[in-house]
Amino acid sequence: MTDLDDLLNQLATQEAQLGEQEFLAPCVRGGKVQTKIANLVYTFTPYPADFEGWGIFIPRDRSCAEVVDEANLPQLAEYLHLFPRLRLHLAYALRGQTWLAYPVNESDMQQRFQTAQPVAVHLVSEGAQFEPIVARFDGTAYWFETVDRRADVQLVAALREALTANTLPPNVQFAGITPEMRTVYELVWQQTEEGQRQLRHRQQVREGRRNRRRETRQPQTPETRLREALHQGGGQLREFRDRGEFWLVQWTTHDGTGHTSAIAKSDLTVMSAGICLSGRDRDFDLQSLVGVVLGNGN
Repeated sequence: MTDLDDLLNQLATQEAQLGEQEFLAPCVRGGKVQTKIANLVYTFTPYPADFEGWGIFIPRDRSCAEVVDEANLPQLAEYLHLFPRLRLHLAYALRGQTWLAYPVNESDMQQRFQTAQPVAVHLVSEGAQFEPIVARFDGTAYWFETVDRRADVQLVAALREALTANTLPPNVQFAGITPEMRTVYELVWQQTEEGQRQLRHRQQVREGRRNRRRETRQPQTPETRLREALHQGGGQLREFRDRGEFWLVQWTTHDGTGHTSAIAKSDLTVMSAGICLSGRDRDFDLQSLVGVVLGNGN
């Protein structure tokens, strides 16, 4: 019990001192901030609630931390340098200072971060569409560090010119374009009016295909089976009655001549044609029966 008491006393002391410790943390609008003290992670609601940026916080109680200042550049640099860096292209703003971005180098992104897909980068304080940036990954989120000054501005300009001209993604061609640039261009283009229209069209096409497959998989009703078989042979269904293992089908040829036939439910085999077939009724199904009748001139 002595060790447990010591641990509880230590935790109580740390919590008592919590209100005296300032900490630096990033904060997105509407989010939470965290800090770690003695290997324990504390999560707070920021005050003011609409704060967004890099702040210096001080806990006011166990659930709320107040912004007392904004982090300066040396403090921010020291914090960010704790985490691995990567280069990305900005695509478009998602909300506030959070942007969707795509890696400049897919293979490097996948090797280091087990992903090669668009990611949300928070607290983007400068930059614009297609512009390469440097970000840091803290194991949970990506944080903006700076615009990549080494980037070729002409390539960025070429992407923006293509977007202004509403060029379709497959048609974007210029010297120096990379697969990653094509991907980020398509991400941005999909947000345009034309891009949204085409996305809706693709969705409608996919939905139509799914519906057709669903309809194909659904079992046909007896009426549909009989009507389609007669139609393919050149006849027309009038009515049918259920007689257990077979249907008694009344149908007509194209000239209106009526016939009544007994048709097996399982495979539409003719059990009784209603005309003389010399005992060969079961050699035919409903579709071929129509052809026989028409061939006989009946």
